Amino acid sequence: MLKVGVFGVGHLGKFHLNNWKEIEGIELVGFFDPNDHVAAEVSQKYQIPRFEDAERLLDACDAADIIAPTTFHFDLCQQAIRKGKHVFVEKPLANTMEEARELINLVKESNIKLQVGHVERFNPAYLAVENLKLTPMFIEVHRLAEFNPRGTEVSVILDLMIHDIDIILNLVKSEVKHISASGVAVMTDTPDIASVRIEFNNGCVANLTSSRISMKKMRKMRLFQKDAYIGIDFLNKKTEIIRLKTAEDPDAFSFDIDTSAGKKTIAISNPAIPEVNAIRTELEKFRDAILHNTQPLVSAVDGFRAMDVAHHILQKIKHNTINS
Repeated sequence: MLKVGVFGVGHLGKFHLNNWKEIEGIELVGFFDPNDHVAAEVSQKYQIPRFEDAERLLDACDAADIIAPTTFHFDLCQQAIRKGKHVFVEKPLANTMEEARELINLVKESNIKLQVGHVERFNPAYLAVENLKLTPMFIEVHRLAEFNPRGTEVSVILDLMIHDIDIILNLVKSEVKHISASGVAVMTDTPDIASVRIEFNNGCVANLTSSRISMKKMRKMRLFQKDAYIGIDFLNKKTEIIRLKTAEDPDAFSFDIDTSAGKKTIAISNPAIPEVNAIRTELEKFRDAILHNTQPLVSAVDGFRAMDVAHHILQKIKHNTINS
């Protein structure tokens, strides 16, 4: 049995506890959280012991699941790695790029597995198209959320947009060429709404809009590539594909259009959405990487790359604010 300790049992931490209790091959040895009220509630509800010292819990487990606020990620991660413990850490990987670089070096020097919690990689709507040949040349993203004081210790870039940055970097096999960005702090001391344009060396362009002060929720990504459009609705778990009809689309709704190159047949399809729990799936994949000694699906390097782009965006916003 793989012994897991959970560090941080707030809103998201409770989701992790619920899922760990249902995952095979896992022994949930306990949790650490400095909030006495939350800890008492969790101990009673989940019937698992509270550790009042993080180091004692690290000594008792094989793998640390870190869902504490971002400012605590580095200290907990580096303690775990130095003790030879595997680490699952919620996004972003760390609070600063210096901390992230040190964690990358620690992981390289160790034999542990570290996975970053970019949960949208495991969203059913995204999994529905992961086997397609995705080579987007234009990407449009809208991630809008209603205001919630939870998580506002970091900007909307590191809180929300980083999900989409991670997916885009995973899709676009090219280095970033240029970033343009603007953002405004409305309800907090860091940007709450931002508009970003990322240009890649291969010609792909991604436009991203993120807001945590919206009246309605939206989590949509649109991919445009040669002969195809792919729409992914992360919130409502729906995916739509519009492309020139191929042998792979026998059951798709189709219609003909006249073009300068002659008549073409357009196919519209909605691929089957797998019935999966994204959080449970990412935790199961973390378990599998440990047990089978394989690379985590969202590695420390993936988390670092997403952070690097996010911090470049923040620098652009800061520069534009100073010079406005």
